[in-house]
Amino acid sequence: MKKIYKKLIILALVVYAVFTIINQQKTLNQYSEQTEQLNQEIAEETQNKEELAKQKDNVDSLEFIEQMAREKLDMYYPNERVYVDQGM
Repeated sequence: MKKIYKKLIILALVVYAVFTIINQQKTLNQYSEQTEQLNQEIAEETQNKEELAKQKDNVDSLEFIEQMAREKLDMYYPNERVYVDQGM
């Protein structure tokens, strides 16, 4: 009778260990996916930061000021011809 209890206890411990390992593996997989996603977001934000830094350097340039005046304010030189595409 004692042998049966020992075998049942060992079997219960093995089953518990297997379930624990499976649950831990699922959790590790979730963490790996989150890590990949966060690394991708970091890379995107780093690229965005670099683009903004370049844009910041160009803000004082004459070309940037002219471009913004044309695009945002619809301003042009006095004798400049402007063609508007009506589209189809």
